Amino acid sequence: MTAAARKAPELSFRSPTVDDGAAMYQLVKDSKVLEPNTRYAYLLLSTHFAGNCLLAEQDGEVVGCVAAYRPPSHPDAIFVWQIGVREDARGQGLAKRMLHALIDRPANADVRFLEATVDPGNEPSCRLFRAFAREQGVPCDVSPGFTPEHFGPAEHPPEDLHRIGPLRREP
Repeated sequence: MTAAARKAPELSFRSPTVDDGAAMYQLVKDSKVLEPNTRYAYLLLSTHFAGNCLLAEQDGEVVGCVAAYRPPSHPDAIFVWQIGVREDARGQGLAKRMLHALIDRPANADVRFLEATVDPGNEPSCRLFRAFAREQGVPCDVSPGFTPEHFGPAEHPPEDLHRIGPLRREP
């Protein structure tokens, strides 16, 4: 083990609780790249969808989160709504590690597809999902998701649907 590995703070993954909703909101807001939803939305995600969401902690502090849910119209999929990584934890592969941990959660044992919508101009997110698919050994199909018109009068770029899978599961 290298000296750097010995000094690296331990990283752990867990489901959020109601007490984590505010931390999820703050992490997304502080990212300055994600669109924050209401504080209430993060409380719902951390309670109603806790088994499908994920927090990454380092030294007892939240350094990353995945807001996700299982769409009723696609019960074999998990939809990743947002992935947030604290600025000082970026560039270390944490987002991809969280995706792997997310699909390994017991609540997601029967997930066959991981889906997300991404602004095609958001190259870091596009690379993340392609790399995750490569590591899973499955395709990442990209198709139109939401057009700017779907967002109404507010200016918003399109969001392409990334569909990864079918995921390979260990028997």
